[in-house]
Amino acid sequence: MTSLYFDIREDQWPLVYDEKYNVSFLGLEKFHVFDAKKWRNIIQYLKEADFITDACLVRPLPAKKSDLLVVHTKRYLKSLKWSTNVAIIAEVPIVACLPNVFVQCAYLKPMRLQTGGSVLAGKLALERGWAINVGGGFHHCSSDKGGGFCPYADITLLIRFLVMNGLIQNAMIVDLDAHQGNGYQRDFLGVPEVYIMDMYNRNIYPKDKEAKQAIRRKVELANRVEDLEYMLKLRQNLKAALKEFKPDILVYNAGTDILDSDPLGHMRISEIGIIKRDEFVFESCKERRIPIVMLTSGGYLRKTAKIIADSILNLHRKGLINGTCGDNGDEAV
Repeated sequence: MTSLYFDIREDQWPLVYDEKYNVSFLGLEKFHVFDAKKWRNIIQYLKEADFITDACLVRPLPAKKSDLLVVHTKRYLKSLKWSTNVAIIAEVPIVACLPNVFVQCAYLKPMRLQTGGSVLAGKLALERGWAINVGGGFHHCSSDKGGGFCPYADITLLIRFLVMNGLIQNAMIVDLDAHQGNGYQRDFLGVPEVYIMDMYNRNIYPKDKEAKQAIRRKVELANRVEDLEYMLKLRQNLKAALKEFKPDILVYNAGTDILDSDPLGHMRISEIGIIKRDEFVFESCKERRIPIVMLTSGGYLRKTAKIIADSILNLHRKGLINGTCGDNGDEAV
């Protein structure tokens, strides 16, 4: 049993977060398209809404080398000891000039913590019916290659740990980030126990043809797709996927880079469209009694943190997530 798995108190939500998720490169992160404080801002909005307190949150442990080796090759992990390689993955060229000890501390350590959060959230989802890692969703990283801001294969690790510990036999990944999730797709090529539904903009990164072979339900969208078309295709395809395959757990990669004006997603989904999207996915799981674990993944506008927080609040209002902490004593799912 990994040290990443531990039991939480009854009064805690299966809401996984640590302040150390947030990345700081001596202020250099401000020049990057990604909001390196997105995760902190999500939690801040939830606190301001009197939805949670610090006591409600579950703080994960960072994935150790032994944990990462469950999926990653030794060669890949060794490659992260070179700042140039990390700079390519993080897409911050100046990182190549920084001492690796600093890169490890400022960037890779927070990412290992978020990876540990994803693994833990998988276990908690089985116990409580749902879990949200306020981070993770590094869907461009596979066992032997990182990219697209993704240094560790947390989605692959989440599923592999559950299988290794005899907690599940199969899983479904529903990836609604704007980009194709080529990392875990490469890891699960030829693995029928993992059903992949990926709905993404076909015109943007990574256009990984080999990885696409792992997708069982592929929904390729064009640039500038809007709410109506998006929700129609999501409803049709998720319903069909859940008819084809009954998973022990659903891993929901809930990227917000589908938002209108996101600089990388090139789609035109509204804020309410994202909230309704999340609601439909959680509703679909609750109706079928399928545990769901949500990862926040991509989203490159400063305002996405509030949209994610608003979506979590909406899930609670609709009765799709609940617990005991600050919840008037309602029973945990």
